[in-house]
Amino acid sequence: MAAVLSQAHAGADKAALLETRAATRESGTVKWLILTLSLSFFAIFLLLPLIVVFAEALAKGWETYLSALAEPDALSAVRLTLLAAVISVPLNLVFGVAAAWAVTRFDFRGKQLLITLIDLPFSVSPVVAGLIFVLVFGQQGWLGPWLAEHGFKIIFSVPGIVLATLFVTVPFVARELIPLLEAQGREEEEAAVVLGARGWQVLWHVTLPNVRWALLYGVILSNARAMGEFGAVSVVSGHIRGETNTLPLHVEILYNEYNFAAAFAVASLLALLALVTLALKSWVEWRGAKEN
Repeated sequence: MAAVLSQAHAGADKAALLETRAATRESGTVKWLILTLSLSFFAIFLLLPLIVVFAEALAKGWETYLSALAEPDALSAVRLTLLAAVISVPLNLVFGVAAAWAVTRFDFRGKQLLITLIDLPFSVSPVVAGLIFVLVFGQQGWLGPWLAEHGFKIIFSVPGIVLATLFVTVPFVARELIPLLEAQGREEEEAAVVLGARGWQVLWHVTLPNVRWALLYGVILSNARAMGEFGAVSVVSGHIRGETNTLPLHVEILYNEYNFAAAFAVASLLALLALVTLALKSWVEWRGAKEN
């Protein structure tokens, strides 16, 4: 009887597999058409802009390219961009781990609200986010007069840029960890607690090792967004040259001044960042798939 049931299940699985293949089987013409459209889209909208950026950046030679990158304003933009990323990414790392742990390991009132707030930067325009910070911390904002009275300056200064960068990068780490932690369940953590492990020990020795690749993936995406953010940072920066301009803002200023060679030279740094991010992303995905 068991053998008959086993054969029946095997036959049903084979039939289902054949139906799936039949449902996804297309003619050679359709396959080539889809492939051609996909590659054409990739070449026109992704590959070609990258080629143009580097071609325009080097159009006047390496000397012009390097001198554009060595300008004091460009170096200041690089330092400010790195500073915003160095501050915002670790903070979002801590928040992302804490939020993912809370959402997946505890049942509490307001959990759905927390998940919604994590996704808020995805649904709100970065420009609107920058205007919100101006409304709250600006000279005429809710907290602006009190901050000015006590000698604090948020808007049109580095703290405002960091706040805007924090806002737009909030979801990345948490959104990578939450699905993975939900899929893994709580069994390993509960077993560690039964064996006498404390909360921090469970986090460091059980949870984080299991999600390290997703965690690294979220950090990479968060860092890329922090360095490339334009909208929110543009609103709160004030565009003070040499003081509150990040790399994207410096590119805009140079382009508006018709200094195209310098603009594309600085833009090539952001393009290189995108390529490095893509390479790291692919490596992390490969290592994660290999271990799984």
